[in-house]
Amino acid sequence: MSPELSQKLAAAVDGMPAFPKSVQRILELTRDVNCSPKDLVQVIDKDPVVMVKVLKVVNSAYYSLPKQITSINHAVVYLGFNTIKNLALGIAAIGMLPASNAAGFDGQQYLLHSLSTAGIAKQLALRVDDADPMDCFIAGLLHDFGKVVFAQFMPKEFRKALEHSQWHESSLHEALRTEIGVDHAVVGAMLVEKWRFPPSLVETIANQHGPELKDTDMIACVFAANQTAKKLQFGFGGNPCVEELSPAMQKRLGGTLAEVIAALGDLTPLFEEAKIFAKL
Repeated sequence: MSPELSQKLAAAVDGMPAFPKSVQRILELTRDVNCSPKDLVQVIDKDPVVMVKVLKVVNSAYYSLPKQITSINHAVVYLGFNTIKNLALGIAAIGMLPASNAAGFDGQQYLLHSLSTAGIAKQLALRVDDADPMDCFIAGLLHDFGKVVFAQFMPKEFRKALEHSQWHESSLHEALRTEIGVDHAVVGAMLVEKWRFPPSLVETIANQHGPELKDTDMIACVFAANQTAKKLQFGFGGNPCVEELSPAMQKRLGGTLAEVIAALGDLTPLFEEAKIFAKL
C-alpha cells in the first residue's frame, strides 16, 4: 500500500462516526458471564433511539406476541436476553449507515445481506467447538462495513468497482483492489480496530477472501455464512460471486458449502427476521 493510499484510508476511517457508547457497553455485557438481563435493560433504557426501535421490532407482526410490549424489561422476558442483545447491536449498526451515497450502493440490500450473514454465522458457530456465537454474529453483521466507508469517502472509485464486478460477474474484492488498491476487508478491519473490537474480530473481518485466509473457527463461520447468504440471495452486498469453502473450512464445518447449507435446513425464518430489522 502506498503512503498516499494509506493516508487516504486512515482519513476515511477517521471520518466514520464512533460506535455508540451504549452499544459498546452492550458488547462488554455480552462478554461478561455474570451479566444479568437487568444490566442490559438499564443500558438500553438510557438510549432512547435504540429503545424505541427495539420495542418497534418486538411489537411487529413477525413476533406475534400476545399483547403490546411497552418496556425493555418485558421485551427481555418475552424474547430472551440473546435476542434483545442481537437486536440492539443490529439497530446500532443500521443507525450508522448513511441514508444515501454517491456510489449508488444499495444500502437496503446491503443491510439484508449483512443481517442474514450475521444470523447464519451465529447458527454455524453453535456447531463448532471453539466459536463464540455472539462474536460470530457481530463479525457477520460488520463483515462488509468497509464498503460503507468506500461508499461515503471514495464514491467514484467504489462505483467503478461495483459496475465492473456486476457487468463481468466477477468478484468485488478483486475489482476494489484494481480500482482503489485495497479491498473492503482491509478498511473494515481498520474501522473495527478503531472501534476497539477484540483482535479476533478484527482478524475475522480482515480475512474474507482468497486462499491465503487464516484458519480459525470464527473466520470459517463468517466466511461460510457470507457465501451462504450470497448463494441464497439473502440481500445483496455488491458481490455476485460465491466462493467455495477451503479444505480447512470444510473440515471445521463438516462439508462443502452445499453440504453446510443443506445441514442448516430452512433459513427462510432467519431471512424474514432480517427483513424486519432492515426496515428500521
